[in-house]
Amino acid sequence: MNIGIVLYPTYGGSGVVATELGKGLAKRGHNVHFISYARPMRLDGFHENISFHEVSFSAYPLFEYPPYDLALASHMVDIIKHQKLDLLHVHYAIPHATSAYLAKQILRESGASIPVVTTLHGTDITIVGIDPSYAPVVTFSINKSDGVTAVSEYLREETYKHFDITKEIEVIPNFIDLKRFRKSEQSHFKKALCPNGEKVLVHVSNFREVKRVSDTVEVFHNVLKSGIKAHLLLVGDGPERQKVENRCRELKICDKVRFLGKQEKIEDILSIADLFLIPSGSETFGLAALEAMSCSVPVLSTNIGGLPELNIHGETGYLCDLGDTDTMGKYAVSILSDDGLQKKLSANARKRAEQFELNQVIDHYESYYKSVIHDVTASATPQ
Repeated sequence: MNIGIVLYPTYGGSGVVATELGKGLAKRGHNVHFISYARPMRLDGFHENISFHEVSFSAYPLFEYPPYDLALASHMVDIIKHQKLDLLHVHYAIPHATSAYLAKQILRESGASIPVVTTLHGTDITIVGIDPSYAPVVTFSINKSDGVTAVSEYLREETYKHFDITKEIEVIPNFIDLKRFRKSEQSHFKKALCPNGEKVLVHVSNFREVKRVSDTVEVFHNVLKSGIKAHLLLVGDGPERQKVENRCRELKICDKVRFLGKQEKIEDILSIADLFLIPSGSETFGLAALEAMSCSVPVLSTNIGGLPELNIHGETGYLCDLGDTDTMGKYAVSILSDDGLQKKLSANARKRAEQFELNQVIDHYESYYKSVIHDVTASATPQ
């Protein structure tokens, strides 16, 4: 198949999932065309079956904000026609699903058509999408898609709850490359960071307010107050970073906290972690948690959104109420002070991650693509 994948080239989950999905499809012989305003973060190296198409748009004095959605639709039309795409897969509803619908209408004028699959990832539904200024467009665009998927049961139900959706939504979870994300030998790295055998806690996010990185710092502070010697590694960057740095200064723990910024080789960092913290206020799946679990790291998370579908309380880690940093701190101390418990949770975390293995999920996507193409073709065939 010739498949177009439209995505945000960001550090966040939707961009990572879309990129890894495309790379996995290309390895199976499909021709994949990534479409975005910048090269995706994880689109590294060269592959004969992968192409990248940058969406360029001009900033005219008339426009306070350049109309990216219109430029994207025009670009879609051009790529669909000249690359002879069989299917267009758009990740994140706003504005990708809307631009895809517009592209389909333009193509229809020339007698052409293409099936469109929209994957819902999270904040496009739970935060941005329910904004009254966007909700009607989101509803329309989802209903006009030929296929719709969501990354968790939670997100599927939230979509039906907040929007008047007439389409059937298929749940296809996020996935993990078990060969890449596995615990590897990094003793030299850990020895350099923790010369006295200190524990390592890790958090990975885009440092948006919803990720509640400051809660991570509060939990870590509780760990230090218990007497456990530890370091906190904060991976990523974003608008909340300065606030988090200020809180570390107030608590006088800056020497124990390292801001590593955006990192490509996350698996190397996770390989030295004893505990992963994800105190998010909104998480429709929890890809960062899955990556940690695949590297045999227990997860301490909130019981928000899709996280309980992934992190099993008492088996792979623990779930806590949003903002309850005291309880999270107590769970963290219990894990870090009990080697037997830590090892059990680590082993269970890896086993749980194996249920989201990359190729199993790509099988699901391939099957879904074929069913959508079949349905679209059948409906277009004169009876």
